[in-house]
Amino acid sequence: MHQHLRQICLLLVVASTLGASAASAANADHGGDLAKRWCASCHVVTNGQSQASADVPSFASVARRPDFSPERLAFFLLDPHPKMPNFPLSRTEASDIAAYIGSLR
Repeated sequence: MHQHLRQICLLLVVASTLGASAASAANADHGGDLAKRWCASCHVVTNGQSQASADVPSFASVARRPDFSPERLAFFLLDPHPKMPNFPLSRTEASDIAAYIGSLR
C-alpha cells in the first residue's frame, strides 16, 4: 500500500512539472507579433521588411551570432539600456521576443 501511494505521489509531481514547463514555454509567434509592433521601426524583424535603421542589427543577424542564447537575450531586453527605447516588457514578453529571434537561426 505504501509503495502504491508513493507511485501516485511521484506521478503527480511529474505531471505538475510537465504542465508548469509547458505553460512557461516561450511563444515565438507572440514574440514575432510583439517584434513587428515594437521593434520594426529600428530593426529588420522579418525577411520581407524593407526599411529599418542602418546602424542596428537585424534580428536574423542577432540569431546567427555564435554566442546567441534566448535566455541571455530575454534578460538583456528586460534591462534598460541607452541605445534602445525603454519598453516595459514583462518577463513573458521578453522571453517570447527572444524565442522569435531564436527561431530565425
